[in-house]
Formats: sequence, C-alpha cells, structure tokens
Amino acid sequence: MAVSDQPLAQEGYDLLGAAFEVHNVLGGGLSEEIYQQSLEIEFQMRQLPFQSKRQLRVYYKERLLETKYIPDLFVHQHFVVELQSVSALTSNHESLLLNYMRVTRQPVGYLINFAPTDKLQYQRFILSEYLDD
Repeated sequence: MAVSDQPLAQEGYDLLGAAFEVHNVLGGGLSEEIYQQSLEIEFQMRQLPFQSKRQLRVYYKERLLETKYIPDLFVHQHFVVELQSVSALTSNHESLLLNYMRVTRQPVGYLINFAPTDKLQYQRFILSEYLDD
C-alpha cells in the first residue's frame, strides 16, 4: 500500500517529522516526560493541532468508572499517540495504545519509543472498524 493510500497519511508524516526532530536534537535515553514536553513544543512550532493528557471516561454497563484512561497525545483530532522511553517496546505497550484507540473510537494510533540512542522507534496501528466513524 502506498503511503498516500493510507488513512491520515499526511498527518502521520507531520507527527513523525516532529518526533524525528525531537530525537535528532535530544538523542535517546531521556525520560518520557522530557520527550513529551519537547514534542509538544515542536507541535506548536509546526502549528500541529494536539491535545495533551486528555482524560477519557470509561464506562461499564452505562455506569461511569472512577478510573480514567489518559493517553499521552491526540494529534490532528484523528489519532492517539502513546510515547515511551524504554529499552524495548512490548505487547503491553501495544495493548495500551489499542485500548486507547478503542475507547476513543480513533482509527489510527502511533506508539513512539524515544529511548534507543541510534534511531527513533515507532509503530503505526489501524483499527479499520473505526475508519468510517
């Protein structure tokens, strides 16, 4: 599949361009909070719309739970971004992002790991059942 055929391809390029810039400037191995704040500054400089740490309500049988999901970022109001700064991404990191995507009914999500010193790691996830919402 060509990148231009992928859902929200340009927005994904925008996001990843900002993430690569942050990694190029700071390198790998710092705390997740430093990357989050730096990425937010980069988004502002590039005029990319985003929301940080938006609390998501979770329901069980139409009853609001006290526990809330708090994804790291929503970018372009179309996808969820989960940031990490860990030696290796795991299936738990993937599951967390997929849960955020399901709760918000967002079709596209990015899992970005800043920890590697040599290069930024990222994974893109698509939940096709939410593409037409």
